[in-house]
Order: sequence, then C-alpha cells, then structure tokens
Amino acid sequence: MPKPESPSLFTAAPLPIAKLAPPETLACLRLIRSENVGPVAFRELINRYGGAAEALNALPEITRRAGSKRPIRICPSDQAEAELAAAARAGAEPVFTIEPGYPAALAATDAPPPMLYIKGRSELLHRPAVAIVGSRSCSAAGAKLAGLFAHRLGEAGYVIASGLARGIDGAAHSAALASGTVAVLAGGIDHLYPPEHAALFERIGSEGCLITELPPGYKPRGQDFPRRNRIISGISLGVVIVEAAARSGTLVTARYAGEQGRDVFAVPGHPLDPRAEGTNRLLKNGATLVTEAEDVMRVLEPLSGLREGPASLRWMPRDPQPPADPNPPDVGDPERSTVLQALGPAPVDLDAIQRATGLSTRAVQIALMELDLAGHITRPGTGLIARRDPS
Repeated sequence: MPKPESPSLFTAAPLPIAKLAPPETLACLRLIRSENVGPVAFRELINRYGGAAEALNALPEITRRAGSKRPIRICPSDQAEAELAAAARAGAEPVFTIEPGYPAALAATDAPPPMLYIKGRSELLHRPAVAIVGSRSCSAAGAKLAGLFAHRLGEAGYVIASGLARGIDGAAHSAALASGTVAVLAGGIDHLYPPEHAALFERIGSEGCLITELPPGYKPRGQDFPRRNRIISGISLGVVIVEAAARSGTLVTARYAGEQGRDVFAVPGHPLDPRAEGTNRLLKNGATLVTEAEDVMRVLEPLSGLREGPASLRWMPRDPQPPADPNPPDVGDPERSTVLQALGPAPVDLDAIQRATGLSTRAVQIALMELDLAGHITRPGTGLIARRDPS
C-alpha cells in the first residue's frame, strides 16, 4: 500500500502579489529608519494606518500624546533615497514584510525584520531551507562533516543557510553553492566579513543569495551577530549544529530556533573536545541527534514534502498593503498609564499585561506601540516587554 502524502508547507511556485511602488518603498524605509520604530512598532503602525506614509504623518502626534519629552526623529527623504541608491549600486533590492519576495518562513516568526536587502538568486528564499552553523575554530573533521551535510541536503532539494563566518559556516556554504545557499550578513550588503571569504562572498552574491536587514556600508558590531542568527534560524525549517563550544554564538542560533518552533539538530562530539561541549549539551536538553543528512531529512520531510528536488514555500498570501484598522479602540492617557504601571524591569509577555490591566488585547497593543515610540519601554526578547529605566 503506498505511503500517503505528508502535509506540506511547500508548493510548486510562489504566489504572485504586486510589489510596492517606489514612493511606498521610500516611505516604508523612512518609517523603519525613524527613531524607536522597531519590528513590532512598524507592524502596528502599518496595521493601524494602512500605509507607511500615513504612519509617518502620525508619528509626531503619537509620541507627543504618549509623553515623549522631545519630538521624534523621523528619517529624512534624502537619507532614505541615498540608502536605496547605495543598495542599488551594490546590486541589492529591498523587500518588506508587506511585499511578495519576503521569506515566508521568516515572515511567520514573531516580529520579523521589517525589511531585508537581497542580492542574488532571491528565488532561493522561497524554497525549504536548513541552516548549518557551528564553530569558527572548527576541526578538520567538523568542516568535512558540515560539507557532507550541506551537499547531501542540497541534493535533496534543501537550500543551505548560514552566516558566512569562518569554519563550519564557510564549509557549509561552499558545499552548497551548486544546489543553493543563502548567507545572512551581520553588516551591510556591501560589507565583507571575514576578509578571507572574499571569493565566497562574491560567488554567493551571484550564484546564491546574500541577505541583511542592515543598510549598505554598515560595519557589524557585537550585538548585530545575534540579530543575524535570528534571521538564519527564521528562514529555515531546522538548524544543524555541527560544533559549538560551551559559550558560543552558535548556541544563540539554536535558542532562537527553539523560540521560533524550528527543529534543532546536533552532531555529537567527543566529551573531551571543547568544540563539542555546546552540541553535547544541546543533545542533553532535547535536540535531535544526527550523524548524517538523512537523519535531518526524515524529520523535516513531513514539513517540507521533499524527497528529492526543489520545492517552494506554500504560505497564505499576504496583503501587500494592509487596510487601515477600521475600528481601533480608544486609547488615551488612562489606558497608556495603566499599561505603563503594569510594567516593571522584569520582562513580561502581552498576555500577562492584558490580564493585569483588564484592557483588550488590541488596546494593549496600541498602547505599547505608542509607549515604544515615546521611548518608555524596551523589548528585550521574543514577545517580551519591560519598562525602560528612566535614568
């Protein structure tokens, strides 16, 4: 009796939806680059006002009534135009969460980056991906194993995602160039790091795909690498950890993968090898043990529908320009004050705030958006909110 087909997140072709017009692109970029407009505020502003231009016009009044001590800094048009021109010179195009072309798996995560710059084969972002990450100071055996995983998974139709770092990342990218690889950058689309990956950087930019949420010319800082790692896991169905020390950025990727509902796979290592301490700990904490690519494929096949050959993501189409919130709840000083009083230095989630205040979820979301824009709150983790220290 033939095995029944597994439900799949993929289909034969991406869904065609119109892209934003140039004025809308400029307005969206200005909104993203304006003060205190993070991923959640961007989404809330678009949902409430129906477009970036309308949201930009509303920003001064929103922050004034939310108690900001000074006018909000709004990104000037010429600054946004210069950024778009620099991206075009580098061969990259912007894509926003409200457009087609944005990675569907990443769009389904909590508070995805509002915009990505994409260079190269953008169609790779619409195929099922597996991330392969690990130690920069990897062993020769680890590098070989990463290449074997990447090559075999690529043959089976998976795109290989990683962070273009030394060691495991570079080995995975190199082995997957022919089948498809995506490199997520911690800096601008035109910023090469590390320098020894110059040739690989150029090849991925033409044969694979480079993506980043940061503007051209941006040089990465320490805090930018966790943001990159969150995108790596977000565009992938699962993350394979080949080698990772006890204190490793690779484990940050694994943590994000768990928060995003992605499968975490780990290759076991020798207990005396410090490069295996992190992976072995992941296995103790519930990661799936894998020793060959087929182990990964067996777990992911029900999600991807892949046996052999490429496929494309099947997600519900997005409205490229959501309509304005038709009946937003009234949120004034009493509601904002109630929400702010419910917050403290310890991060809490939206449900906890809603229960503590007795307000509707939508009213809490609007109040948080306005308090965020006024600089009164922080978002220290996925779905978490805390009151900003007034000092």
